Amino acid sequence: MIAGKFITFEGGEGGGKSTQVRRLQTALGNTGIKAITTREPGGAPAAEDIRALLVSGTVDRWSPMAEVLLNYAARDMHVTQTIQPALGRGDWVISDRFADSTMAYQGYGGGVDPDRISQVHKATLGDFKPDLTLILDLPVEEGLARAGKRLSEHRSTEDRFERMERDFHHRLRDGFLKIAADEPDRCAVIDASRDIDAVTSDIFSVVQSRLGVSVS
Repeated sequence: MIAGKFITFEGGEGGGKSTQVRRLQTALGNTGIKAITTREPGGAPAAEDIRALLVSGTVDRWSPMAEVLLNYAARDMHVTQTIQPALGRGDWVISDRFADSTMAYQGYGGGVDPDRISQVHKATLGDFKPDLTLILDLPVEEGLARAGKRLSEHRSTEDRFERMERDFHHRLRDGFLKIAADEPDRCAVIDASRDIDAVTSDIFSVVQSRLGVSVS
């Protein structure tokens, strides 16, 4: 029996993370692996309350450092109440965003010193990190167009970060790519500008090569 694994999906806006999370969960289930899906900010009752504070409202509602602290307050609850119990049962956990999003959004995008964020992470979660991180990458303008269409279709008000300036989103993309370059053993960059099935195929190939599980 394969022990539980923690997989995260990361990237800027409009990369299709939610769709790929669901597809991977289904594929793992077809192999007999129980996988739960979750998200950040959120993933636990109190963390979902914090999510509402972070993803809606005016762009300047919080300073970037305040966002770091709010994210880690939510993340502590997420890990202790959802992720670690599932891993302890031997389940796999697939999360739509995790700590890399804080480093990318508030660090590279918002200008918080990455060392300060690393210190907060260490104080909150110690050495806990994903077994595999899939970064869905695509050009900024394409991603924002996709995200805008999705928000319009669902009449969502969770658009605070989508409304950030374009330069923020370019810094964000560069930040995710730097994270991947700094930790190549954990991270894999997936070209998310292609059709959904091609992206899924690449994700399944990475899961198989990195974690030893054949999914299709």
